This record gives sequence, C-alpha cells and structure tokens, in this order.
Amino acid sequence: MKRSSAVVRRVVLAAVSVALAAGCTAQAAGPGSGSATPSGSASAEPSGSATPSASPSDPASGSATPEASPTADGKAPSSSATFPTADPSDSASAGTPGSPVLMKDGDENEQVRELQARLRQLKHFDRAPTGFYGSMTARSVKSFQKRQGLAGTGSVDETTWQRLLGASRKPTADELKPSTTNALDTPAPACMTGRVLCISKESRTLAWMIDGKVVSSMDVRFGSENTPTREGTFSVGWKAREWTSTIYHTPMPYAMFFSGGQAVHYSSDFAARGYAGASHGCVNVRDRAKLSALFDQVKVGDKVVVHW
Repeated sequence: MKRSSAVVRRVVLAAVSVALAAGCTAQAAGPGSGSATPSGSASAEPSGSATPSASPSDPASGSATPEASPTADGKAPSSSATFPTADPSDSASAGTPGSPVLMKDGDENEQVRELQARLRQLKHFDRAPTGFYGSMTARSVKSFQKRQGLAGTGSVDETTWQRLLGASRKPTADELKPSTTNALDTPAPACMTGRVLCISKESRTLAWMIDGKVVSSMDVRFGSENTPTREGTFSVGWKAREWTSTIYHTPMPYAMFFSGGQAVHYSSDFAARGYAGASHGCVNVRDRAKLSALFDQVKVGDKVVVHW
C-alpha cells in the first residue's frame, strides 16, 4: 500500500513539473514579454522590421535600433557619389514615372556645374558653368530633353542624366571652370602667328596667343555705338601700369595702347556693372589679376587684332 502511494505521488509530481514548464514557455513568448522569441519560430518578427520602430537614421528616434539594413532585401543601402538623396515628392515633375528628380531649379552644387558643362559641349548651354540651376539651365535641359524625345520638364531625372552622359564626355577642368564667361571665338587668321592680343567682338573675349596657342584669356567690353572700338590689325605702341585718361579723367590701370588713344586696360566700371555699360572706345578688362599678369608678358610691338 505504501509502495502504491509512493508511485502515485511520483506520477503527480511529474505532471505538475510538466505543467509548470509549459507555463514558463508560454509567458516568454506572449505579448509584452521582454524576452526574444526562440530562433526558428515561425511567429518571430525580424528585429529589423521598419513597421513598429523608427529608421536607424532618424534623428528624432530615441530608441537604440539593432544595426540592420533598412532595405527590404537585407542588403546595405548603396551611397551615391554623384547625387544627394533625391526627394521622392519631386518624382512627378521629372516627367518619368517613378524616377525622382536629381537636379532642379534652385539647386547649387558641383553636379549642376558638370550638367552645365556637358550641356555646353552639346550647344544647349552658351555660358560658363556656374553651379547654380536657374531658369537658363532649366531651358537648356528642356532643349536637350526634347532633342532626345523625352518630356520637356526642365528638371533632371535619372533618364535625362543617363542620356546626357551617353551623349557627352567627361568635362575637363577648364570646361568646368573656364577662364572666360563666354566661349572663345575662332581666332582670326592674323592671330595664328607670333605674339598676339586676339580680341573678338563676337564672343567679347581677349585671347593672349603665342604662335597659334592660347596662353590666357579674359572677358572684355568695347566702346558704344557713338565711340566704337576700331577693328583691324595693330601693335602695342606703349604701355602704362598706372594711367588716367586725359579726356575723360578716369583711371586706366595696366593700359596697353594700340590705336591712338584706344587701349586694352582694366575697368572698375566693367567689374561692377558688367555688360550694362560700355567704354569710350577702349577694350575694357574686368579681371584685374589676370590683366596684371598679362601686362607683364606683353611687349611693345606685340600684335593686336580686333575682329568679329
């Protein structure tokens, strides 16, 4: 009888132990538990789930998120060396469904500078790259898009950019930051030999050339309709680092006279007002540092060619 009772007690204790063990397991897996779900469980939620928690890069999130990829396929996101992250809200304006805008009106960066240089290679942009995406750049992009059979949005999406990369080459340093605002004109035949100040009224540029090679270049401004700059082939008659006009009583630093009282010289008015003004017949230069260096190189007797 005692032996039978002992057997019964062992059976009961074993059943209680099994029940207690089952209860601990259920509590650990239930809602609100701080314990992790056992590995391999079909009901386990991945620790990188983006639904209940903030993105790891969200500065507003105060929770520590395990290091996990925010992408759906589990791969680390690739960083773009060319463009900043595009704003998905701009997708519609790009003209290509699902293609976010990479560059648009108001942007200012080195990618815009490259865009302008590439458009300039293809004759869609006729100014020196500035890095600022304004209305002129938008019109140039629209022109390129229409030529390519794309929607003329004026903004650059991935499709537009890839077409541009295929149609142009990588810009050189001088193409990205050219020495003049305007593209240099084709030199006149008289500029191709000897030491020449080759001045184009068409492009409004001066190119210092030696034996047909451009050594340096700069923007220039000419006389008005009433006081035009004379055209033709001349030579530097004399030079003056500091000079004041005896007629107009205005400073003419780094003056290199080539035709009577007409000279190539620095103009503070040109530097301040640009092409809104005009000279009294002289060839104005607005880059003082460049002209200073040129003044030291040019010799009396060097050729000066003013042409269209």
